[in-house]
Amino acid sequence: MPIIVSLLDTDLYKFTMWQAMLHRHPQTQAEYRFACRNATAYPLALLEDEVNAELDHLCSLRFTKDELEYLASLRYIKSDFVDFLRLFQFQRNFVQVRTTPQGGLSIEAHGPQVHVMGFEIHVLAIINELYFRRLQTPDTLDEGRHRLQAKIEQLHALKYEPILAHPFELSDFGMRRRFSEPWHREVVTTLTDKVPQWFKGTSSVLLAKELGIVPIGTMAHEYLQSFQSLGVRLRDFQKAALEDWVQEYRGDLGIALTDTVGMHAFLQDFDLYFAKLFDGLRHDSGDPFDWGEQALAHYRKLRINPHTKRLVFSDGLNLEKALELWRYFAPHIQLGFGIGTNLTNDVGLTPLNIVMKLVRANGQPVAKISDSPGKTMCDDETYLAYLRQVFDIADPII
Repeated sequence: MPIIVSLLDTDLYKFTMWQAMLHRHPQTQAEYRFACRNATAYPLALLEDEVNAELDHLCSLRFTKDELEYLASLRYIKSDFVDFLRLFQFQRNFVQVRTTPQGGLSIEAHGPQVHVMGFEIHVLAIINELYFRRLQTPDTLDEGRHRLQAKIEQLHALKYEPILAHPFELSDFGMRRRFSEPWHREVVTTLTDKVPQWFKGTSSVLLAKELGIVPIGTMAHEYLQSFQSLGVRLRDFQKAALEDWVQEYRGDLGIALTDTVGMHAFLQDFDLYFAKLFDGLRHDSGDPFDWGEQALAHYRKLRINPHTKRLVFSDGLNLEKALELWRYFAPHIQLGFGIGTNLTNDVGLTPLNIVMKLVRANGQPVAKISDSPGKTMCDDETYLAYLRQVFDIADPII
């Protein structure tokens, strides 16, 4: 059975960014590159043939009639984008898989961005599932169910805590690093059934469709990074990206990602205009408490009532950390928590820390300089130095 059997089996923000780029910058050429950031139990190179076979299958898939109808039912998805998807098919010659001398995998996707940006989540899900098939034992999923039940009990215990100004709201952000597709489905189904008052949705469009829950997501770093290559002054790329988003969605999908070049530089661009138009902000690197305090201070400085805005936390969370952040910030502002690996790959095995990031667009390097220096991914040190200079970002201390 192939791992990916539906083109909806991906994160919602792939579709929302895809539509925005198709409408506004369809000519953009892009390069995406895979990386594994942690040690593996065995060389990923052993998966080369299986990964290639899975990609062959992925490139045979088309969107089905009912999938297109579901996408069309989302009010922010436009009819011409659905028509594009009706014709869409991944092109196998746009993605290449090779082994590295160190025993790893080199995976790159090159081509028109609107034809290659969708590979990312599928590639990561494929590698995860193939990798863990070799490590799974008869007891693995039993351990996963035990840990999932413990999370459910933690959530039920919230009934006995003092009521805060804003409720705890949890979503599944675990598509890209899931243990497997069946386990992902079991986790989301179980949470939907057992704790619907706290579990509010999933980034997986396929599971949202099948389970009748809310698909969640807005933008990722690749969207903002793309604007580093789109002809605007580099200092203005974040403002250009946010402005295009506002014009595309006109009030929908109003959570902005803050750490493409760090929270400080972001807030310099996130003026009263954007702060009023966007519903809130998403945290994805750096200390979450410091980040949240900066966000609250920024809203207050702009004389915006924080209770009308939302902070979404999504950086390597587990349930304990999410609840700690909720107790701290819920008296002041609306909150959402997207948990990924620690929901969909918490089975007792060491998860992979894998990414597939945009590294070049229109023939030039692009980069993010997040609030966690280890997340930077760019092989052009000259460009990184220039980007730091433009935004007055100090070099990281090694």
